[in-house]
Amino acid sequence: MNMDKRTKARELAMQALYQLDVQGLAPGDIGVLESLEQFFMEADSDNFVRKLASNWTKGTWSNLRQCDELIVNSTIKWEFTRLSPVDRGILRLAVYQFKFCPDIPPKVTINEAIELAKKFSTDKSPAFVNGVLDAVLKKITHEKNLPVSNSDLTS
Repeated sequence: MNMDKRTKARELAMQALYQLDVQGLAPGDIGVLESLEQFFMEADSDNFVRKLASNWTKGTWSNLRQCDELIVNSTIKWEFTRLSPVDRGILRLAVYQFKFCPDIPPKVTINEAIELAKKFSTDKSPAFVNGVLDAVLKKITHEKNLPVSNSDLTS
């Protein structure tokens, strides 16, 4: 199966965010991200995939507090610290893409996050990720005072 380059970059970025999270590294500390370059080099030979994964990882980690705040405000009845590191990584990357990657349609971000959850997390994670991202997208859209189109959301 030939995986889309952007999908592969998302996988690598999520895996890198997982590594940073479980290692307990300081959010926003870009210096620690340099060690991830070796991980990207070993994980994929495609320069585009490596560069995109690196950019998304650095962008997410640089804006971690803002992303986490949106996730926390959208996870009713869930303690953020109780989320698995895999789910946190998936959600953080998706929220970063909502906020800082206007070239990526929100529906694509949600669908890709659900696919990551199916591949790397538990049976219940895809529905959970979908629900949280749906709520985050509504908050972001409301903040921007933009109408939410049903085609931007998945249920």
